[in-house]
Amino acid sequence: MIRIACIEPYVYRFPIETPVVTSFGVMRDRPALFVRVVDADGAEGWGESWCNFPSVGAEHRARLIRETLAPLIVDRSWEEPADVYDMLVRSTEVLAIQSGEDGPIAQAIAGIDLAVWDLSARRAGEPLYRHLGAVGAADVPLYASGLNADGWEDVATKRYAEGYRRFKLKVGFGREKDISNLRTLRATFGAQTPLMIDANQAWDRETALAMAEACAEFAPVWLEEPMRADVPAPVWTDLSRWSPVPLAAGENVRGKRDFDVAIRAMGLAYLQPDIGKWGGITANREICREAVEAGLVYCPHWLGGGIGLAASFHLLAAIGGGGALEVDANPNPLREAIFSQLGPIRDGALSPGDTPGIGVRPPLRDLEPYRIELPPC
Repeated sequence: MIRIACIEPYVYRFPIETPVVTSFGVMRDRPALFVRVVDADGAEGWGESWCNFPSVGAEHRARLIRETLAPLIVDRSWEEPADVYDMLVRSTEVLAIQSGEDGPIAQAIAGIDLAVWDLSARRAGEPLYRHLGAVGAADVPLYASGLNADGWEDVATKRYAEGYRRFKLKVGFGREKDISNLRTLRATFGAQTPLMIDANQAWDRETALAMAEACAEFAPVWLEEPMRADVPAPVWTDLSRWSPVPLAAGENVRGKRDFDVAIRAMGLAYLQPDIGKWGGITANREICREAVEAGLVYCPHWLGGGIGLAASFHLLAAIGGGGALEVDANPNPLREAIFSQLGPIRDGALSPGDTPGIGVRPPLRDLEPYRIELPPC
């Protein structure tokens, strides 16, 4: 039985010297929204909500948690974490329709869900992956993500020195630049290094196919989000039929129905849900198992702080299936000060370990310079 006594959101922003550039926008700082859940016995769990866009996303979702969602579950008792998630979803369905804010509400709920699962696993004295049903778990491969179109060389070289052996490059900045970057990346790390490319929904079907054909000589493991996530499934299937590079997507899919389509009717080889963006652990654990059973490879999407990354790590360890964990390659203490607690990277992989819960806690004192105070209720 879980009785929730308190829910507290923490907003952070880390200024960055080199903005993160995608095909649809620019991040000039790295935000994070951590969620702390405390039960009636004083035990705690930590979660994280996706909040990268728009620029005030973290503060907005924090207020949703504090002022809209927390009153629904504080001072109530629950048998298991999924009960909390299900009640929050049911209780906000009409609000999501009325406000048009189904995305932000889903992200706020996801952060709470991660925290409640961490709390539950800590109370049970189990690492989260084991709490989710995994008897044992192999080491989890990692890949360095977020390599920008400009200035990626130094970042990638540093991550290689730290033990990373897989890399993902952002594309969608013009054919000449994309191909030049991919050629240099392949030459830098050799033919045996797995490389992935991410277009961030930049292209239409014709451009996506042309770019897939142009990139094929560099043997990328996958081409991620070559088209908008809302392009009809038959167009995705057609692209996958002709593309020489396997397709990956999932970070911008929301809802069980749409994930069923993504798994069975889009021609994807890799599924990439973001547990802080929709569904948390509760909804995504079943979706990811179904994806693996259907022959897809589960590779969680994450570009945020260390809490959500650690939770994604544990879910991947529990699901298995040969996928790799996305780790942002760019400097960010909101990630590094937390995720590093899981241990050293060896041969491009990380061991799940036996620490209860997600195995990490945010060092609040160290992160205080980046904290953003929320306005009073």
